[in-house]
Amino acid sequence: MLVRFGYVAMSMTVQNASPSRTMTYANFSKLDDRDAGLRRLERLAEANLHNTLRLLKHNRAHDIQVYRFSSKLIPLSTHEALMGWDPFPALAEAFSAVGAYVNKHGMRVSFHPDHFTVLSTPREEVLRKSVIDLEYHLRMLEAMGLDARAKNNIHIGGAYGDKQTAGERFVVNFRMLPEAIARRMTLENDDKTFNAPETLAICEELSVPMVLDIHHQWVNNEGENTADLWPRIARTWETKYGQADASKQDPLPPKIHVSSPKSEKDIRGHADYVEVKPLLEFLRAAARYTERLDVMLEAKRKDDALLKLMQDLAAYAGEGVTLMNQASVRIDP
Repeated sequence: MLVRFGYVAMSMTVQNASPSRTMTYANFSKLDDRDAGLRRLERLAEANLHNTLRLLKHNRAHDIQVYRFSSKLIPLSTHEALMGWDPFPALAEAFSAVGAYVNKHGMRVSFHPDHFTVLSTPREEVLRKSVIDLEYHLRMLEAMGLDARAKNNIHIGGAYGDKQTAGERFVVNFRMLPEAIARRMTLENDDKTFNAPETLAICEELSVPMVLDIHHQWVNNEGENTADLWPRIARTWETKYGQADASKQDPLPPKIHVSSPKSEKDIRGHADYVEVKPLLEFLRAAARYTERLDVMLEAKRKDDALLKLMQDLAAYAGEGVTLMNQASVRIDP
């Protein structure tokens, strides 16, 4: 199985390259000239996109093909007080440059909208804002010229005192999404509420691909063996939404998230680095069913953690692990 590793948004090695520079609405509202303030927000967004392109070039230099964009590329983009503002025309060139680089080098990119984007909510206002946020993420991907292989990943959401009803409500609300949003969605199990079997059942019902978070699975499960679930999870990537815009010659591989517990007292928190042994155990099990897999590291040390993991995996060379380049390996079952 060919495994490619990626990381989330920020680099620990590229200096002054934050893709998430922002301004609070409190500070924006203090500005005397609203139009000048909007131009300032656009300049911040342009700087974020410029830094994103810098990070993509850094990634390519290190053979990193998998990357999650920051959701905060455009400051205050979905704030209700700025609903009449459309920053995309001013940012068209910057977005296009990012997308062109991704497409040219065949990178796999994604977004992970924030935790307040919840489709299981019983509150109409929360649902409305959640759809607005998904529309914002869709528009960014479209501004980059990226097809539906670039996904937006979310959790099922809260249980609100009745998990079964919340799950059913999620399904109803998901089916009301515009097709352009739905075909880019993936769903992930979480560490407190909707576990892997529950998330998988909803993914199967909706024909939506599932992103397995193996850390969340370790701390929120029903006693099931993760490896036993994997063949079903992998098949969710063969659905119409999983393979949207992918060719039969180059199908989109399944994707997982990985991190390690921060400490024994904080098992849900993310550590700086990823422990290699538990990950390798899962990868060897998955290799029995899967030819290709992409792994998003959610470690606090970002790309630094990725490079350290590759060093740790090198110690298993000759034991069914073959390093292919600086950010990918081949795993034998």
